[in-house]
Amino acid sequence: MAEPVRAATISDIRKQQQATQQALEEAEGKADALDNEQDAIEVEIGDMDTALVEIMGNITLIEEEITEKEAEIQKAQIAFDEAKASAEAQYEAMKRRIKFMYEKGDVAYVQLFIEAKSLTDMLNKTEYIEKLYEYDRELLCRYQETQQQVAELKESLETEQSELETTRFEYKSEQEQLQVMLDQKKAESANYEALIKEAKNQAAIYTETIRQQNAAIKKIQEEEARKAAEEAKKKAAAAAANNKTSRNTSYATVITNATGSALGKEIASYGCQFIGYPYVAGGTSLTQGADCSGFTYAVYKSFGYTLPRNSTDQRSAGSGVDFSQAQPGDLICYSGHVGMYIGDNKIVHASSAKTGIKITAATYRPIVAVRRIVS
Repeated sequence: MAEPVRAATISDIRKQQQATQQALEEAEGKADALDNEQDAIEVEIGDMDTALVEIMGNITLIEEEITEKEAEIQKAQIAFDEAKASAEAQYEAMKRRIKFMYEKGDVAYVQLFIEAKSLTDMLNKTEYIEKLYEYDRELLCRYQETQQQVAELKESLETEQSELETTRFEYKSEQEQLQVMLDQKKAESANYEALIKEAKNQAAIYTETIRQQNAAIKKIQEEEARKAAEEAKKKAAAAAANNKTSRNTSYATVITNATGSALGKEIASYGCQFIGYPYVAGGTSLTQGADCSGFTYAVYKSFGYTLPRNSTDQRSAGSGVDFSQAQPGDLICYSGHVGMYIGDNKIVHASSAKTGIKITAATYRPIVAVRRIVS
């Protein structure tokens, strides 16, 4: 809530207003700085979200690979079991034949001679027995080799699966750490939102205080103008002298007597309060220094209006009017310059580094455009 204006004189109110204006600029600067810091955090949050999505995608791919490896291991286990069973069956068959031949001893060979119909037949049967032994050995060795190859394949697949599981664990650990950091950043962003809201609320309070101070100044100025008018009727010379010694009364009278809206006059009066403050190229501070467009920008910003920042762009602000219809608060645009009309063919503007903010005749140089911001 804005504090009420207690001062009884324009001088006192101006002192208060200067302090309030500085506090307003500091609050707005703080809000802007916090906005920038929050934007930086939001960028970090976006990067973390992207990284988190990438990690989750990698985890899904790893899990699919693990599932595929498990299926391959199952197939290898089946092949291993089949090869093992075949080798054991062949081994048992070979043992039975060897046992049979051992138990029969030489009788088997004698029997071959007896049953042989010829020497050729006997040799063929002997060769058959030898080939049978050789077949058993080769087949058994083949089954054993197959069993060994399948066992090695199975071991290789299990190693790959183990490595994939390790990678999945590492990805999940990284995901958990990134999620913790992301939650912290989101909490920081929420805290910045609260700080920004607080700074903007404070700026709104200062703005309202300035409005009240403007109203108090306007009331005093109107009273002074009324007294000045009465004095002018009594003594024209004294009124002229008073106009020379009291610049505040001068511009207040000009603004009061001009045709225009109450808000436009209030804005013009507010701008005149900074007469004598410095011109600073690129500046927008009414107390620390402003250039021509920075001055009009800052005055209107104090009333909640946002103008373009440079004088060329300000030519398109608001609506155009003819200079003959100019009212207090209108922008008077020149080539490369801009000022604010206060009435009686006068403008208040940030003139130059030498003269600062001052009042000048509106037609001191060719007018390019007149723009009305408030009706």
